[in-house]
Amino acid sequence: MDKWIHAKAVANAIPDGATIAITGSGGGLLEPDAVLAAIETRFLTTGHPCDLTMVHALGVGDGRGSGLGRFAHEGMVRRVIGGHWVWSPAMQQLAESGRIEAYSFPGGVIATLFREIGAKRPGVLTRVGLRTFVDPRFGGGKLNDQTHEDLVELVTLGGEEYLRYMPFRIDWAIVMASSADDSGNLTTRHEPADLDIYAVALAAHNNGGTVVAQVKTRSQDYVPARLVRVPGVMVDRIVETPAQRQCAISDYDAALSGEALLEAHSSNDEAAYPEGMRLIVAERAARELGVDQSVNFGFGFPGAIPAVLARQGRANDYWGSVEQGVHRGVMLDGAMFGTARNADAILPSVDQFDFYSGGGIDVTFLGMGEFDEEGNVNVSKLGSTVVGPGGFMDIAQGAKKIVFCGAFEAKGLEVKQHADSLEIVTPGSVPKAVKRVRHVTFSGVQARLEGKEVLYVTERAVFRLDALGVRLIEVAKGIDVRRDVLARMAFEPLVDEHLLEVESAA
Repeated sequence: MDKWIHAKAVANAIPDGATIAITGSGGGLLEPDAVLAAIETRFLTTGHPCDLTMVHALGVGDGRGSGLGRFAHEGMVRRVIGGHWVWSPAMQQLAESGRIEAYSFPGGVIATLFREIGAKRPGVLTRVGLRTFVDPRFGGGKLNDQTHEDLVELVTLGGEEYLRYMPFRIDWAIVMASSADDSGNLTTRHEPADLDIYAVALAAHNNGGTVVAQVKTRSQDYVPARLVRVPGVMVDRIVETPAQRQCAISDYDAALSGEALLEAHSSNDEAAYPEGMRLIVAERAARELGVDQSVNFGFGFPGAIPAVLARQGRANDYWGSVEQGVHRGVMLDGAMFGTARNADAILPSVDQFDFYSGGGIDVTFLGMGEFDEEGNVNVSKLGSTVVGPGGFMDIAQGAKKIVFCGAFEAKGLEVKQHADSLEIVTPGSVPKAVKRVRHVTFSGVQARLEGKEVLYVTERAVFRLDALGVRLIEVAKGIDVRRDVLARMAFEPLVDEHLLEVESAA
């Protein structure tokens, strides 16, 4: 049987009610958008396929309708299980309004669950997510009142608590690769990441489902066996897409795919030096990095830290990595977070998450939407906006030290950094130090039980989680402890005595 077909034929073959797993990450990484667009066109024309279930580990889309956004039409999907939602505002709206069943699980858990589904094992058993919003005692990952089925359960083994993320059937896997040969072997040799392509394909194939691959070219030459990421025995349909791009910023860049080294003098606009608030926070957070440590940088404020370290001459003082599977190199920021030029290694994200969950990193720098008096942090649901944790929870669970990074307040905050002090020009109108976070993405209680070192770095103050609670340990020069920090918090933190002594002396 000839595996090579058009995207329209794939769309016509998908039945109503199917469960579809897709690959992808922000910036267009391994995003099979041509196939997804064909499915969207069929639905808008005929109303089919409808009542779909979509599953994705990381954020997929460009924020303007690609990727997961192709399915963000009322009636097209019944349920979404996603790790990160921000790249599809329309799908966020469907979840927030209760027009679909919506779950958000840790990105690493979902990627690993694909593998476990394919291996027909009983789901993912892990400590990732304990005492957070995915714990069934606190919501089970359900994002609205229309979502009822329990997909996570609390279990006890050897006297220890774990979460079991339950397996389910995957009917269709839609993945993207660089090319395929006549046998259907897929290679990602020209891509900036492998992500979970093998696990997604495995989940569908071993459960009688259909695996569809979008590729740029049909290879007429032998693909070296070592470069095959998914063997042809697992691939049912292939869609050749000559217009397929490597990612949002490049048709093809060999330095992004790890096939060649970029010359040192070449420019890198995506890794531009941070400014303003991000720079202030990044410079302070960078001081928490030791020498020769294994480090992870999260999305948002932490994404600015590698550029700061490079300017400080510390680029080779640590081993950096991100959840997409990239190790070292010149880490890109913004929409291209998760990629790097001149990387040392590019692994499947499933393997990377195993590395993280098992304690492979010494310190992680993560974003912070809001934090509370128990040391909990929320990045997964801000107000009514569904965000999802991405790899945040998997990374935090395994890291020995966690440094949360973010502005002290939101909406309107403006500061000015002078030579040796900080000035609050306009305070923010939305506090981020709250009595109780609206969504627990990181559990301070669990962190204390596990003896983790936890810091909260903002532009004006630094806090530490200790055995008694959240403690204020540092303020920037020019900042009044009571007026600029304590009076603008919704809870009363512990305060290092030296801070009050300095204020009294002043």
